[in-house]
Amino acid sequence: MTVATPVFIGSDIYRGSSYGAAHPLRVPRVSTVMDLCRAMGWFAAGQYRTSPKAKAQALTAFHTADYVAALQAAEATQSVTAEVTARHGLGTLSNPVFREMFSRPATGVGGVMLAAELLAQGPGVVHVPGGGTHHGLADRANGFCYLNDPVLALLTLRRLGMQRLVYVDVDAHHCDGVEAAFADDAETLLISVHEAGRWPFTGALTDAGVGNVFNLPVPRGFNDTEMRCVLEEMILPRVQAFGADAVVLQCGADALEEDPLSRLCLSNTAYWGVVAALRDIAPRFMVLGGGGYNPWSVGRCWAGVWAVLNGYEVPDVLPDAAQAVMAGLTWGRQGKPAPHMLTTLRDAPRDGAVRADIREGIAYLLRR
Repeated sequence: MTVATPVFIGSDIYRGSSYGAAHPLRVPRVSTVMDLCRAMGWFAAGQYRTSPKAKAQALTAFHTADYVAALQAAEATQSVTAEVTARHGLGTLSNPVFREMFSRPATGVGGVMLAAELLAQGPGVVHVPGGGTHHGLADRANGFCYLNDPVLALLTLRRLGMQRLVYVDVDAHHCDGVEAAFADDAETLLISVHEAGRWPFTGALTDAGVGNVFNLPVPRGFNDTEMRCVLEEMILPRVQAFGADAVVLQCGADALEEDPLSRLCLSNTAYWGVVAALRDIAPRFMVLGGGGYNPWSVGRCWAGVWAVLNGYEVPDVLPDAAQAVMAGLTWGRQGKPAPHMLTTLRDAPRDGAVRADIREGIAYLLRR
């Protein structure tokens, strides 16, 4: 059982940086969660920690030295050559050149490495919403991800003595970078629930690695009832049987119904159910962010994750200070959200039937 007071790791770098005016990650996300939690009075003394920026040498535990150097050079010069783009994937529409293109992802890595160090001291819970960039590859940027902080989180936990590790990913997009890094590691259990037929078009049901990979591609319209079924019948039995020293949950918020980059239909209460169910399975629990491109739905979801980790009551109506945070968000030409998203934190349940292809996928994974 977890016993330590949960720790939240954030940074103001997320407040002042953007991938560019036309990029899906132009929206504020981590800073919104920080502001909401402060407005709710949900940071007790010592719970909030500022993320350090990981040093270049630390990144080479997974990334190549050439790639790290190219990323640093691109930030310094604000330019890349055609050769660098071809080899390392920098300067593309997905992974553009921007002012903090090394500093921001290195801060995400610094946050998860600090989280691992805190968890190495004893049982505990750490939330790092700036983490979760699960597409990054060893030698190139990929899918909005310049560095792969989930991989570096797992490697740091391993280096600090935690041998059996579980990684669960409920982002709408498959964790291709994490699977590439750990599919051959029998002491790391990988579970991903993601939209079928969605970029990066990896994460097949039949992927097995060395017996440690469990992917469940789900159809568009994936609802809360289906997520509960997946959680209770596949995720929890697999995690409980594994006997992990630590669990890392990537909690990308792009499977929410309001997100523009998927066609899944979860409520934030479905996410909170996953967090609550996994919280005490292992002595150490690290919760990351990930995808999520609607600023209101992401902020509400991840602030609620922090509430679940602490056992805080989520009020029916947000206090005025929290409503002001939500009212201050903008999303370009997308306009304002439904009124309830400005005044509440909890979505109404989005229940429905459990479809046959989901039951068949679960049954296939349980037979393995």
